[in-house]
Amino acid sequence: MIGQERYPTLFSPLDLGFTQLKNRALMGSMHTGLEEKGQEGMERMAAYFAERARGGVGMIITGGISPNEEGGGGSKLATAEEATQHRIITDAVHAADADVKICMQILHAGPLAHSAKVVAPSAVKSRISPITPQALDEEGVQKQIDDFANCASRAKEAGYDGVEIIGSAGYLLSTFLVEKTNRRTDQWGGSYENRMRFPVEVVRRVREAVGDKFIVIFRIAAMDMLEGGMSWDEVVQLAKKVEHVGANIISTHFTWHESAVPTISTRVPRAAFAGVTGRLRKELNIPTITSNRINMPDIAEKVLADGDADIISMARPMLADSDIILKAMEGREDEINTCIACNQACLDHTFTGQEVSCLVNPRACHETELKYEMTTTPKNIVVVGAGPAGMAYATTAAERGHQVTLIDAGEEIGGQFNLAKRIPGKEEFYETMRYFNRMVEVHNIDLRLNTVATADMLKAGNFDEIVIATGIEPRTPDIEGIDHPKVVNYIDVIKGNVAVGQSVAVMGAGGIGFDVSELILHEGKSAAIDLGVFAKEWGIDFENHPRGGVTGVVPEVAKNDREVFLLQRKSTPVGRGLGKTTGWTHRMSLARRAVKMINGVDYVRIDDNGLHMLVDHKPVLLEVDTIIVCAGQLPLRKLYDELVGGDVNVSLIGGAYEAAELDAKAAINQACYLAAAV
Repeated sequence: MIGQERYPTLFSPLDLGFTQLKNRALMGSMHTGLEEKGQEGMERMAAYFAERARGGVGMIITGGISPNEEGGGGSKLATAEEATQHRIITDAVHAADADVKICMQILHAGPLAHSAKVVAPSAVKSRISPITPQALDEEGVQKQIDDFANCASRAKEAGYDGVEIIGSAGYLLSTFLVEKTNRRTDQWGGSYENRMRFPVEVVRRVREAVGDKFIVIFRIAAMDMLEGGMSWDEVVQLAKKVEHVGANIISTHFTWHESAVPTISTRVPRAAFAGVTGRLRKELNIPTITSNRINMPDIAEKVLADGDADIISMARPMLADSDIILKAMEGREDEINTCIACNQACLDHTFTGQEVSCLVNPRACHETELKYEMTTTPKNIVVVGAGPAGMAYATTAAERGHQVTLIDAGEEIGGQFNLAKRIPGKEEFYETMRYFNRMVEVHNIDLRLNTVATADMLKAGNFDEIVIATGIEPRTPDIEGIDHPKVVNYIDVIKGNVAVGQSVAVMGAGGIGFDVSELILHEGKSAAIDLGVFAKEWGIDFENHPRGGVTGVVPEVAKNDREVFLLQRKSTPVGRGLGKTTGWTHRMSLARRAVKMINGVDYVRIDDNGLHMLVDHKPVLLEVDTIIVCAGQLPLRKLYDELVGGDVNVSLIGGAYEAAELDAKAAINQACYLAAAV
């Protein structure tokens, strides 16, 4: 196979003694929101994991399953009946490919649990949880250990090939490890040897419960990104001890959920933390897993070839493309639908209690309901507009066997994605454009660029279906002086068509307002493509590894001397509507660049002096050189209005359908469902 020549290490087997992994590609753990949905959820997870097994992965780790009610409640494995329910998952994976190993993650959330019985080593509330946990007494500690062992035993009974015990992220095991959350004075607290006793005992008891021929993975916080967190020596000491008591594999994790350092968003460089895993690997005699922002096979191969890991975890990349490993094996890397680390449909959904999906692949976790089946009645379909919705509809319909024509007035496909890729930290959108361009070729779509579609043209085209995806136009607010020379729109700014002064007001603090502010303040290399810049910007010391990797390190942000005011009409905090898992990084990044964020603004007028407005009913004048309008969008529906009601079926999708909150996730999702049904 081509892949074995290009990626010899990635496609080499890994011997664990009693069993073997067929390659070094792992689908890492991700909670899907299906775990709590009973039989329906089990059936959908079975389809989800089986599709990834057929896609060539060597091993899969499920989303977190609690060992008891205290650990999280909704999704637990503690009884024989619950083990039987899990059989549908393990049987489906092994039927898809008998060589694929599937391990269940045992996750006791500790102080982060959504449970009425929140427990922790000490009664220390996490800053991201509303609940102060109950400190475990000796009997309670022993119960938790017993429950871990029982859960692992039930997992084996359910047909899993192994378990992963998560000892990181601010969940129960990791809270025993650091003084910040472990204030005990008994055998489970105090010295580090005592603090690590609990996770070590959990691994030892799990190994006793499952025997020798069962995979036990321990996920360690190799760099927890906490002020006063674990030192490097403590990380090594714990890893060696866990290896000694029975772990087969050490999986490295980075950060706690409450850390103020991004580790998974698109602004993080690819494989940013693999070097930390490589350093730990040298201390151990068992394989290591590395993760975080490894989204393409060439990156995975380099990490392995450099000796930084034995196994590569790609969780979100396998949401984006279930066949990523198969495509690498067959030399079809240009057909990979690459994860862009936006988190909008995966982790943002996880942390807001929604079902997980993927912005670029709405089928993820919805395999049983969103099916791309070959049509028995091929149609001649035209799609007008090659933005996110138009691209998704056209490629999905063509994949199903329809004849598709895709028309766009621009010189390239992409629409708003072509703006997004210009923003520092969003360079991954270039991959999305590469993917869709390739899909246009693979599915023989008739692409007509630099073409303005008219109603007469479409009516004369003998099409069975007309799909209007003409997108949006920036909304111009009704303010006196809005046509003043100081005023420019965000599209011209992003494209570099206009000059921006030294003092700037950005009208609108949605995602576009934040992106534009980031762009006009950016100086030097993008942190997303330069590890040194990323480390400086977020205060990480990879070389010396102080406690947590960050203790005592002062972030250094490269910025120009431009003064920026980011303005919002709403009285809510600026940026509250941004993504759950990434919004804080955008707010923090701009705050470090001294952006002045002002909410509760009423715009009055614009003149030679600047922007006049009211803040808390008091007049304020911003004497700025440039005013950038990011005040929302309006749908472009003129063509649709001219066609609707005619002899041909006409559909409206994407921004042209709903432009109030520009949302690529919703646009692609809508387009794929409609194209699957046509």
